[in-house]
Amino acid sequence: MDVEEFVRMEIADGTDEETICRNLASRIRSIKKTISPSFAGAFARAVIDEVKNSGNLAGDFFTMDPAGVKMGEFGVGSRGKGDFFAHREIARIIGKTSASVGVDEMDDAGAVKVGDNYVICTVDGMHSRLSDFPFLAGFHVTRATLRDVYVMGAKPIMLFSDIHVADDGDVAKIFDYTAGITTVGEAMDVPLVTGSTLRIGGDMVLGSRLTGCVGAVGIAQHMTARKATTEGDVLLMTEGAGGGTIATAGIYSGFPEVVEQTINLNFLTTCEALMKSPVFPAIHAMTDVTNGGLRGDIYEMAETAQCRIVIDDAKISSLVEPHVREMLEKLQIDYLGVSLDALLIVAPPDAAGEISRVVRSAGVGIEEIGRVEKGKPEAVLVSGGKEMDFTPRFRESAYTPVKKVVDTDMRNFEEMKEGVLRASEAAIRKKERVLARLRREKK
Repeated sequence: MDVEEFVRMEIADGTDEETICRNLASRIRSIKKTISPSFAGAFARAVIDEVKNSGNLAGDFFTMDPAGVKMGEFGVGSRGKGDFFAHREIARIIGKTSASVGVDEMDDAGAVKVGDNYVICTVDGMHSRLSDFPFLAGFHVTRATLRDVYVMGAKPIMLFSDIHVADDGDVAKIFDYTAGITTVGEAMDVPLVTGSTLRIGGDMVLGSRLTGCVGAVGIAQHMTARKATTEGDVLLMTEGAGGGTIATAGIYSGFPEVVEQTINLNFLTTCEALMKSPVFPAIHAMTDVTNGGLRGDIYEMAETAQCRIVIDDAKISSLVEPHVREMLEKLQIDYLGVSLDALLIVAPPDAAGEISRVVRSAGVGIEEIGRVEKGKPEAVLVSGGKEMDFTPRFRESAYTPVKKVVDTDMRNFEEMKEGVLRASEAAIRKKERVLARLRREKK
């Protein structure tokens, strides 16, 4: 519970201060059961005072132009159309930089050239629904961030982490989360070198929620960014058992045994095998099947590389780990729209055979699933011999009972886009105003 938000909403509704104080103190005690009524009352009064003091400030540093669109209703973080749109607006605010691979390319990681090498950097947030399972959260987010380095053709050299636990969370969450991170790090010989540990919202957020991220830095000589995808290439996909998303689906849908299938290093060891192989320089691009599943990743690749990508679904289902596939089928979850943590490789046709041989020698299955064609940038799915649209849905496949309910309620997307665009443009103007001031002062 965010006590500051509670007070702001009550004040906006016109509730008198004494009622707000009394109601907030009661809510605080419902969570912090051991505190005294006097402490809860004093705490509530202090929150009210802070909200009043911070509520009427003006100027660039204290205000923003609202979009009038909430994160959840726009699908931000839900790996669908709304999320992709928001991320492209973030890239627009950042603007064109000197990076060799920047955020505008929507790749798995960014790259900056240093000498003859590329320094690759990426960061991934832990799955929000794994808050009560810190080891799994740490394990899967670390594997995810290392994947993002490997698919850029880089060897990871270090990890960094950020952990935020709400005020009432047990300190053990920090340790269990860190153990999950370092299990993957030590197994792949990538050290965790630094990080940050904080409370979510400081004193203002009650409860035990855990959130955080893990980032990685790597070094590459031959980059395999999405923009290298070329007309005439073929797409190869490895088998996948999923990660944080599949673990979450299993836990919250009554299939906890599926979590066991997600605890592996197959993706990372496959990339290691490819990078050590003579065929590696022939690979044009790699990515992991995560963001909104194959639907989301192919859409982003087509946009970034400005080409037409055609996917044939004939062999894809066989690449989903059997236990995972059975769960997805029983729950009626579209496996094309959910994160599978499979490796997607883009390469010339004459390199496909050797790439497949190397992958299979690492004990991982792989199949050719698509091709890159000349034409307008789009993603196309061939199913039963017929071409059909393969663009992302508004959100990724609903993979928990709550998500299935959320999927039933949606505002008009075009209307929401207008508000989001207005807010992003306001942020760009603010950035330009503050930059102009700093540059004047620098002279």
